[in-house]
Amino acid sequence: MKNTSNVYRFSGLIALLGLVALLVGFIVMILLPDIRLAAWGLLLLGALLLSTAVIIDFRRVGSALTGRRGKFSSGTTVMAVTFIGITLLVNAISLGNYHRFDATGVAQFTLTQQTKDALQNLETPVQVIFFTTPQDTLGISGYINNLLDEYQNYSDKISIETIDPDEHPDQARQYGINQYETVVFKSGTRSRLISPQEIVQVSADQQGNPQIVGADAEHPFTSAILEVTGIVQKKLYFLTGHGESSVSADYSNARQSLLDNLYKVETLDLVINREIPEDTAALIIAGPQKSLGTNELEIIRNYLKNGGAAVVLINPNPPEEIEQLLSDWGIQIEDGIVIDPTSYVAPSITSPSVPRLRNFFGLSTTYFPGATALTPQPEYTAKLVGLESGVIPQVIWTSENSSIQMLSLLRTSQDSWLEKEFDPSKEAKFNDGIDRKGPLDMGFFITNASDEEPEQAKRTNMVIFGDSDFAANQHFFNGDNEELFLNAVNLITAGQELISIERKVVPFRRLVVGPETANFIRISSIGLLPLIVLAVGAITWWRRR
Repeated sequence: MKNTSNVYRFSGLIALLGLVALLVGFIVMILLPDIRLAAWGLLLLGALLLSTAVIIDFRRVGSALTGRRGKFSSGTTVMAVTFIGITLLVNAISLGNYHRFDATGVAQFTLTQQTKDALQNLETPVQVIFFTTPQDTLGISGYINNLLDEYQNYSDKISIETIDPDEHPDQARQYGINQYETVVFKSGTRSRLISPQEIVQVSADQQGNPQIVGADAEHPFTSAILEVTGIVQKKLYFLTGHGESSVSADYSNARQSLLDNLYKVETLDLVINREIPEDTAALIIAGPQKSLGTNELEIIRNYLKNGGAAVVLINPNPPEEIEQLLSDWGIQIEDGIVIDPTSYVAPSITSPSVPRLRNFFGLSTTYFPGATALTPQPEYTAKLVGLESGVIPQVIWTSENSSIQMLSLLRTSQDSWLEKEFDPSKEAKFNDGIDRKGPLDMGFFITNASDEEPEQAKRTNMVIFGDSDFAANQHFFNGDNEELFLNAVNLITAGQELISIERKVVPFRRLVVGPETANFIRISSIGLLPLIVLAVGAITWWRRR
């Protein structure tokens, strides 16, 4: 009898140790994910100890289950234990294997696909140092920490360190930190500092006091990672000095959109620089009004001849040098304004629109205020391609005496014409023998085919539009004009290293949560429900025993 009692005590001790091992393993799995392997070891040990206890005391366990009271309660107990075990197991597995579904309007809790791709292809380690204090005067440290944790989820090359600059002023001085909530990205000898002004958006309230209305950290963070790891970003130069649309004023929206897509944007004055920089991904000529110097024209010609890329936006009656430049590539410009009475944006009949079926990019609402037509030179002939493939056919212009190929991007309707003598005070009418009947082309993609090997060929890519106002601030965000401009830039710079990411401005909602509260929310969200079920089951069993 004494030996039997000792066996019962021994099996009970093993069972108790098994439960403790399971509990400790689960807690370690939650709080110390870095030693997750040890947590799985504890969970396995706990399962083995419980199994051993059942085997040692199998007779007593069997009697308890088959007895009158056991039969009454065993079903409930098995169901409760099974539910709790499954819940604990699913939660433990989900800690290392999960997928997040973000239902917020701007996907503020997940990264864009472009950033995920950049992180998964990251080969160089990046150290991220976040200088913040517990006070968090701006209230953005939680947002930054959560975003950085997401970055770590997609790359083991990202390491994160949080430093209180008040407690470690020497490290703050080392990185030149003079503001709280500053993030430093470092890789090798390169480093990039992201200030809070680059993250938060500030607006004045009704009393004129500044207040934070939004936050956007993913764009500067990903840009910083690309910069410190040496991934080349495409640099675009806007030509200046000839009355072109101002990048800082007329084209500020277009400039910001390019920056949001991680292009670098600068201006270029060929009178001062005398050459087009080697790091130029594309040259943008936006509506010049004054003549170009002979040397400037020759510089641009040589750049394009040697495999350069350019976006040329012209208006009716452009400078003679621009006409000469486009003539080199098979395009001639006639005087006049495009009129399309069946497809335009009210109230101006001089703002022809191009629907999806006549738009190479498939954009439905693009329009062009005061556009002119682009005409291939007489030796070029057009042919339709893609008729047999079941897709929208495209118009390609080629010449037997030239390697240049032209793809029509935008076409007007059959009812359109090029008004040679437009008078805004009179009704626009087609004058046979004077005006040119449509359909008309307002945009071309031009490239030069080559018989050389791909690694030796210098292919020139150009996009030409017969209008510059569609990309100006007044019209840039109307319809699909922004997408048209960005697609044109992407088209001529394709094949070079670039990461484009969407801009996600997160609405600012202040919620200050301390470390203790954060730990409680984290632990209770995983373990509170199983504990409640266990307590309810225990109470029910006690009352029915």
